[in-house]
Amino acid sequence: MKSSSPEHGRSVLLAKHPWLTFLLPLLVFMAVGTLEPTLEPSTGFLAVPYAYYPLIYTLKIALTAAAVVFVLPGYRQFPWRVSPLAVAVGVAGVVVWVGLCRLNVEPLLKTVKLDVLLSLGARPGYNPLEQLADRPALAWGFLAIRFFGLVVVVALIEEFFLRGFLMRFMASDQWSEAPIGQASLAAVIAATVVPMLMHPAEMLAAAVWFSMVTWLLLRTRNIWDCVVAHAITNLLLGIYVVTTSEWQLM
Repeated sequence: MKSSSPEHGRSVLLAKHPWLTFLLPLLVFMAVGTLEPTLEPSTGFLAVPYAYYPLIYTLKIALTAAAVVFVLPGYRQFPWRVSPLAVAVGVAGVVVWVGLCRLNVEPLLKTVKLDVLLSLGARPGYNPLEQLADRPALAWGFLAIRFFGLVVVVALIEEFFLRGFLMRFMASDQWSEAPIGQASLAAVIAATVVPMLMHPAEMLAAAVWFSMVTWLLLRTRNIWDCVVAHAITNLLLGIYVVTTSEWQLM
């Protein structure tokens, strides 16, 4: 008897365990991300020097991209189409994100004893054009990887987790059979609260921006609109950071 191909075996695995499509890439991304250093000196067994950030980040994106390729048959169940509304939300989104991130919320967080969130969600703020100034080719090469991660990988894995799994999981007992865009009040709330917890230092911006994308999903019922809106916002945010040197936003 002829053995099944690896492609067939992978498709069977993803059909049997549909959560893999939506969670595996994000879990890989977050697991490797725990090793990323920040400007604040870290201590402990897994402390990584700040100079190693490009290496750790590149490894994170490479492994996450490999996970995305592995679950690609699961992505193909959603036909590719994009509406102009996704572009509009993506462009408006960067204005909202930057504007709300520029608000000084630190005093408010201290007042309600939540200032620890600022440290938990601290961005690496790594400026390759400064840190690798003596090796410009390496600096620009890493910046390209950083943009690929920000625009392609992050937009894809976060939206497939939030819209493909979390919202459907909260809306239906048979979540894998629920159509994209089917939502309950609990699903809408979860789609805002969970991203806020994933972006603790930018809670206000996350609450508003991810709510905008949830509205987009309910309007178009198309997960790729959410991915594209996310990608456009992240692309414009990256350009803004490089232009203004506000690296704390990345």
